[in-house]
Amino acid sequence: MGKSGMQMGKGKVEETLGKATGNERMKAEGKAEQAEGKVRESADKARDAMKRRSH
Repeated sequence: MGKSGMQMGKGKVEETLGKATGNERMKAEGKAEQAEGKVRESADKARDAMKRRSH
């Protein structure tokens, strides 16, 4: 699991804790963390695809 996977996992935990405790800010931060992880994952995939095309 790379940084993006860890980031998405951390975000999911944070979102779940926010839901469980009624903490809307924590819930929102968790969702944002997950989104950031997904963006990072997409960027990593694009970079890998470009590397494969150039070789």
